[in-house]
Amino acid sequence: MLYHKIFSHKSSKTWVVFVHGAGGSNVVWFRQLRDFKKHFNVLLVDLRGHGKSKAHYSKEEMYRFDEIALDVVKTMDHLKIEKAHFVGISLGCIIIRSIDKLAPGRAESIILGGAVVQFNKRINVLVNTAKLLNSILPYMWLYRLNAWILIPSKKHAKSRKLFINEAIRLGDKEFKKWLRMSDEIRVNLKEFLVKEASAPVLYLMGDRDHMFLPMVSDLVKKHFNSKLEVIRNSGHVCNIDQPDAFNQRSIQFIKTISG
Repeated sequence: MLYHKIFSHKSSKTWVVFVHGAGGSNVVWFRQLRDFKKHFNVLLVDLRGHGKSKAHYSKEEMYRFDEIALDVVKTMDHLKIEKAHFVGISLGCIIIRSIDKLAPGRAESIILGGAVVQFNKRINVLVNTAKLLNSILPYMWLYRLNAWILIPSKKHAKSRKLFINEAIRLGDKEFKKWLRMSDEIRVNLKEFLVKEASAPVLYLMGDRDHMFLPMVSDLVKKHFNSKLEVIRNSGHVCNIDQPDAFNQRSIQFIKTISG
């Protein structure tokens, strides 16, 4: 069972499940929690091998990407949460799409921040370089390099620092496990480009997310059930760069869907 925290609302029956990305933990949602728990029941999880869930899995154990997604579903089943609105950031967005693929109908709506929707040439170069060098260089060198590429602006130094600090807690062996799953992640993304989610999707992207914003912009033109809102003065980790804008737009979207 994943390590999780629940925050119950006195009257609302609506649940919101937050899913962090690779190298993170439920800590990345600290700027969302106060606003969301005013309106909804909230579930925070630490994904397999991350945060306080790390103790539940051996360092030698290998796993597949779909298993990570099903961990979240099993946690919901344990808590008797039939449906929820899912909120993800970065690679957590792919996990949410996998949850929707494996357990359609569990998502009432999907909010994807700093979404990764495709491996373009630059991302493929980064992944392949990391695979080539991970047995030679310390994993944190590779992770710091990726952090600077994804979050290059000095204005978003706090986001980059959190990104790196969470990766330190991840550890070398867990980093390599996720790196080995890159081919599986790539296959999922190709499927998600063609197949829409079963629930309405809101993409929240920073206007300075130079790597992923163009790809999301192209995708929403093809997907009937998705829409994009761009957050100004924000980079890839938009929930931390501009939490007020992220929270306001997300909460409004959930209320519109849930009625």
